[in-house]
Amino acid sequence: MIEDDRPFCRVAVAVLNWNGTAHLRRFLPSVVAHNAAADRVVVIDNGSDDGSLELLRQEFPEVEVVSLSQNHGFAGGYNAGLEALSKRLKADWVLLLNSDVEVTADWVDVMVNAAEKKGWSAVQPKIRAVERRAEFEYAGAAGGYMDRFGFMFCAGRIFDAFEQDTGQYDDDRAVFWASGAALLIRTSAWQEVQGLDADFFAHMEEIDLCWRLRNRGHVIGVATGAHVYHLGGGTLAQSSPRKAQLNFRNNLFLLLKNDHRPGIGARIFVRQILDGIAALRFVAEGKYDFFKAVLRAHREFGRARPSMKLKRRSEMLTCTGVERSPDAMAGRYEGSIVVDYFLRGRKRWSDLPPSRFS
Repeated sequence: MIEDDRPFCRVAVAVLNWNGTAHLRRFLPSVVAHNAAADRVVVIDNGSDDGSLELLRQEFPEVEVVSLSQNHGFAGGYNAGLEALSKRLKADWVLLLNSDVEVTADWVDVMVNAAEKKGWSAVQPKIRAVERRAEFEYAGAAGGYMDRFGFMFCAGRIFDAFEQDTGQYDDDRAVFWASGAALLIRTSAWQEVQGLDADFFAHMEEIDLCWRLRNRGHVIGVATGAHVYHLGGGTLAQSSPRKAQLNFRNNLFLLLKNDHRPGIGARIFVRQILDGIAALRFVAEGKYDFFKAVLRAHREFGRARPSMKLKRRSEMLTCTGVERSPDAMAGRYEGSIVVDYFLRGRKRWSDLPPSRFS
């Protein structure tokens, strides 16, 4: 037997960077300062040409660097980076961390302890906004949920309604998805599903990852005793038509690939109608670039539909016969968050009827 002499760590905290020297200078010091002795901080550089590698060598010599030759996007970057890292380091857990996240004391310990106690395979902390530190942030807030038509929302954030964090959601619980802004996942679970789907390129790929895990019986959770601060829009701003295009397209990818219940064709059709209404709303607001982004998203989905159907069949075959606990199935909202939010005025997660959640 060949002896495995790779060094071991409990958690590899992996920060993906692409031309992000400003973010590295601002946010990486907190990650290094709050790094536990049992863990390692790693920066995966996605082919930067802005001096990021030189900055890391000069100012963060204690940080391990994985340098990729080109920008593979969020999904491809993490896949390639963690594959390269696995050849030189063993870790029980990997933690995907956006480069624009400020962390706090004991944040990793709290998540690992919660996950090990509950038997979770992936977990996120509470995520607040850097600039409005008492307010939940868009990407994850206090845990992610999904409605019957594939619309994502969070405890603490529904569409553009953000709640203040007053401890109202401070209960560790199983959720539908955990945010890729700060996502802790067992290395064995990451390897089981072969990482992120690079066809997503960026946005919602972590939700696809969580859904594939759920379909295999894994449980996703939120550890509310830990919190971080996320700037958001570090690569693509919230107001970016390109980001809107990826979100609309990838949301359809998610549904077709992972929603294995009967009637998926009808649900996608309804979702496309709702997307069309959103596109018309962009026109009414004078946001013509966003209207075009929705059209491009649907065209790209149409072209990719055959390949996503093949992935759907493969996923269904893999997951056939898998027994799932109630926690593995938690977080689905059987209502329409669009109807609840825009027509019924339910702006807070706590306003939604508990009976509609699985």
